Amino acid sequence: MEQTITKRPKRPEWRQNLFILWFGCFMAGMGFSLVLPFMSLYIDTLGKFSTLQLNFWSGLTYSSTYLVTAVISPWWGQLADRKGRKLMLLRASAGMAIVLAAMGLVSNVYELIALRALQGVFSGFISNANALIATSAPREKSGQALGTLTTGSVSGMMLGPLLGGTIAGSFGYRITFFITGGLLATVFFLCLFFVHETFTPVEKAKQLPAKQIFHELKFPHIIIGMFITTMIIQAANNSISPILSLFVRQLMHYHGNVALVSGIIASLPGIATLFAAPQFGKLGDRIGTERILIVGLIFAMCVYIPQTFVRNVWQLGALRLLVGISDAALLPAVQTLLAKYSPHTVAGRIFSYNQSFQSMGQVVGPLLGSSISGAFGYGGVFLSTSILEFVNLIWVWRSTKPLRLARKQKK
Repeated sequence: MEQTITKRPKRPEWRQNLFILWFGCFMAGMGFSLVLPFMSLYIDTLGKFSTLQLNFWSGLTYSSTYLVTAVISPWWGQLADRKGRKLMLLRASAGMAIVLAAMGLVSNVYELIALRALQGVFSGFISNANALIATSAPREKSGQALGTLTTGSVSGMMLGPLLGGTIAGSFGYRITFFITGGLLATVFFLCLFFVHETFTPVEKAKQLPAKQIFHELKFPHIIIGMFITTMIIQAANNSISPILSLFVRQLMHYHGNVALVSGIIASLPGIATLFAAPQFGKLGDRIGTERILIVGLIFAMCVYIPQTFVRNVWQLGALRLLVGISDAALLPAVQTLLAKYSPHTVAGRIFSYNQSFQSMGQVVGPLLGSSISGAFGYGGVFLSTSILEFVNLIWVWRSTKPLRLARKQKK
């Protein structure tokens, strides 16, 4: 008798892209964040600085990348809607691989700032990955898909410092930059060979102008509201970035392997985000993504306040772990709302606009953290961050009002 061989159903293209882009976002996030735990310490080796000067140069170095990204992202988004998102993924990964490797060769802080600014020119990997998945995944699964994708970038960004701190503590700061460049080169080849996009190029003359895009949106206030929300979330998350290693060094009383411990502390939120984000995405698809966003902001506000009063690295680490839970609720929720309430034909520009606001938050956050830490100490940074989260909560409550009204009408 002949046996009937049952062929396994072919995996949908969007699921294959999700699998590859999850790994790509993880590697991109990890590659980018490998240098974060010791950036301030690296700057300290490039000259003789006072504490105030070191805080200032650290904040400026962090912010320069995002300032350039905020300006250039809309142009890349327009190009993505015309030429396709895969091309933008290749451009971003290749450019960042070269620039980050070059950071290991600098001889002064000015060269480092210039390269950080150039890194902003090659930004857009994660936003284009989000746009590609948002335009290919079924609408009813967009929350779960984008939540899963977010775990790649966020957990990579959070776990990267652990590896970066370990490498920097064992082999020195400069070697870490070369490894970062190598990781991003790997991402380039993964996207080149394994990511597939069905895309029909659009002539420049046929693209809608930005003003008309927002006129044709069903809920323009929600999209604009999510842009502002993204900016505040990133400002809050990044306010501690430039001074984290300095704060850890103070908590350790200037003894021990500060780079390694800073890497561990910076990585802890990623552990919670990795497991919680997909679950929040599924729950948001069922009960409303805006509800997840509101609860996440309340939780974040409550978590940042106690960090003002920590006295050792263990207390700080436990609270940073809880920050990961809030990130798991906030970041995928914003991406999902943008995907659900914007047309596929303009997804590249919508997500690039969102990246511009994200970058503005990443500019404001480090500068705010550096300024407040210089004036009021490191604990003041966490208190100001909780205030930012409260402001964001009020903003989200107002901007998502149309969704609550629509839900009541359905009932």
